Amino acid sequence: MATAPAVADTFPKLLLAHARKRGGSPALREKDLGIWQSWSWAEVAEEVRLLAAALVARGFKRGMHLAVIGDNRPRLYFAQLAAQSLGGIPVPFYQDAPAPEMTYVFQNAGIEIAIVEDQEQADKLFEILPQCPKLRLIAYDDPRGFRHYHRDELVSYEALRAEGDGFAKGRADFLDEHVEAGKGADTAIMLYTSGTTGMPKGVVLSHDNLILTGRAYAELEGLRDDEEVLAYLPMAWIGQNLFSYAQWLVTGFRINCPESADTVITDMREIGPTYYFAPPRVLEALLTQVTIRMEDAGRVKRWLYRYFMGVARTVGSRLLDGKPVSFPDRARYALGQALIYGPLRNTLGMTRIRVAYTAGEAIGPDLFVFYRSLGINLKQIYGQTETCVMVCVQPNGQVKPDTVGPPMKGVEVKLLDNGEIVLRSPGLFVEYHQNPEATREVKDADGWYHTGDAGYFDDDGHLKIIDRAKDVGKLQDGTLFAPKYLENKLKFFTSIKEAVAFGDGRPEATAMVNIDMQAVGDWAERRGIAYAGYQDLAAKPQVCELIRECVEKVNADLAADPKLAGSQIHRFVVLHKELDADDGELTRTRKVRRRFIAEKYESVIHALYTGADHCWVEAAMRFEDGRTGTVRAQLGVHAAKTFPPAAAVRAA
Repeated sequence: MATAPAVADTFPKLLLAHARKRGGSPALREKDLGIWQSWSWAEVAEEVRLLAAALVARGFKRGMHLAVIGDNRPRLYFAQLAAQSLGGIPVPFYQDAPAPEMTYVFQNAGIEIAIVEDQEQADKLFEILPQCPKLRLIAYDDPRGFRHYHRDELVSYEALRAEGDGFAKGRADFLDEHVEAGKGADTAIMLYTSGTTGMPKGVVLSHDNLILTGRAYAELEGLRDDEEVLAYLPMAWIGQNLFSYAQWLVTGFRINCPESADTVITDMREIGPTYYFAPPRVLEALLTQVTIRMEDAGRVKRWLYRYFMGVARTVGSRLLDGKPVSFPDRARYALGQALIYGPLRNTLGMTRIRVAYTAGEAIGPDLFVFYRSLGINLKQIYGQTETCVMVCVQPNGQVKPDTVGPPMKGVEVKLLDNGEIVLRSPGLFVEYHQNPEATREVKDADGWYHTGDAGYFDDDGHLKIIDRAKDVGKLQDGTLFAPKYLENKLKFFTSIKEAVAFGDGRPEATAMVNIDMQAVGDWAERRGIAYAGYQDLAAKPQVCELIRECVEKVNADLAADPKLAGSQIHRFVVLHKELDADDGELTRTRKVRRRFIAEKYESVIHALYTGADHCWVEAAMRFEDGRTGTVRAQLGVHAAKTFPPAAAVRAA
């Protein structure tokens, strides 16, 4: 085993420090064929050494980029560490990205070597090889499906590891010099933006950026080396890289890779994570599953659930924050703990969670309160890829559903006259790769980063995010219009999976809605409503009425908000298909691409504002088998009830 450097200012140095200090302790686990496999810190260090040796033998040098593509897998973690040990730069990709989306990144980063999870990912790279002539080596982890492949570029992970073993023989300490040469200011990773408004940009992050940020969060929450963490989010996302990679190496806790996306909940229950991170879309999906199960439960159980969740919404968050609660309410909550909250947390795999974070986009206040009311210490944080998610965090005891907390220690935040948030922080990215013009657009000469988000500080110094600054607008009468806020209110309802609001410069707010196929399908089956598929179900009059009820409940809530009462949703359309990243409507992190959607569904928007009761839409879409086609459908345009401003009345 190599000697750990005196100053651990890079990820490889941190790895060697853990291998020396706690070499026999488990560092990483993966569930494979139903069985948890474990690697100790010493074993991880050895795997990284052999893989780094193989990369050197294959001509990998300091400053080169290494593509890493697949789900969370130990060998992909080893690949990142091996590249960083040599002074190289890993570039993780979203595993569900189609081949054409990968082409630009391979060309922009000049990638020559890729390490992928399986046949699916390798096939994508073979597809783009003619456009990416620099790509000369593709190593795969899972051998299934490769039996009849004979390609010069292709090699198995085992064969590559064997090459490294041969190269490293007689050079036991060959990696020490490479690791020691690394510095905190060196580039640690390059993450590409989602490209909501144009081509993706390569965000260059240093070891200092990620390590200082990871350490700041660890100190804030008192994280220890015995924490259990589930590593299940895309490796190309900054949240995954911070909380399941950087903090793993900073703190020395154990990360656990689930068997597949379909087994995450089951694996989570087995692991019992103590520290958890989830974007709002994951929390929305979990709530949808809970709601469906409760709707299918018996009458008594449904009544108990609704009663005690009412108690939880009233006092759960107050108890969690240590605020005064009357004895009768405490007693009711304790009974609910035994009957509802405890079993529900166990079902979600959240029994042992000490602290949980959510970030990535704004979370609906109702969704946020639901989890906290169960006794789960869920907190919002705010940041972007360019800031390593290091801007604001909600301190314990000061958690609000509609803010992201005050700025973190060492972070400077100020608001421009137009409400845009600008900041300086230790996590601030180095630059956009080969794009100095784009870097100058967001980073001024004084080092202030222009986030593009709009917000304001409340009386307690907590930052409240309204929306993307470019998306915040006004209705024709001057009423504030914040589309993301309206969309999050709609998505709290389990029947609604996605929503896109319109209204800037128009007389009123309107919306397009995607139903949640699982939730609405279950709802329809319980009522004996037959349907042939998504499009048929979305067009059912009963479903449109269900969505109308959700929209009107949102309007009733908005009526009580003096700033947003005028932006109630007057008309809506239930779309015939789900918005999809493969169709260009969403980014890989499921953010709405507004400009694209506005152009693609121009006929729908026209109908929403002309009083029509229906419209025809024709749109291209990609099917699950990879084929593309055009779907034509007639959509109903529905009116929703609105409420007088400041009305506290809720829709029935």
